[in-house]
Amino acid sequence: MALVRAKHSFARISPTKVRPFADLIRGRSVNEGLSLLRYEPNRGARMLEKVLKSAAANAEDRGARNVDNLIIKDARVDLGPMFKRIRPMSRGMAYLIRRRFAHIHVGIEAPELT
Repeated sequence: MALVRAKHSFARISPTKVRPFADLIRGRSVNEGLSLLRYEPNRGARMLEKVLKSAAANAEDRGARNVDNLIIKDARVDLGPMFKRIRPMSRGMAYLIRRRFAHIHVGIEAPELT
């Protein structure tokens, strides 16, 4: 079995907003994962859906047959770098604003490819 991967590096969204959707599709078939994500009204679901479609296209490009029935083995969202900004507050204080990035990874298990 070969693991076919796709990733979106430096996605401009916090990883905590995308992780529940990665947990939702992990272990399911590609077709079922796409149908679950399609009806979620969140921006994180759209990003994960694009990465999942890319992984399915990578598997098809490498010669996997019946891509819709392949299993999603790896779906994870890691923290990327942060933009750090300072927000002035009252009495001379400053609060740190962290603008977070995410790395979205999806791996599909395909039978031995030719």
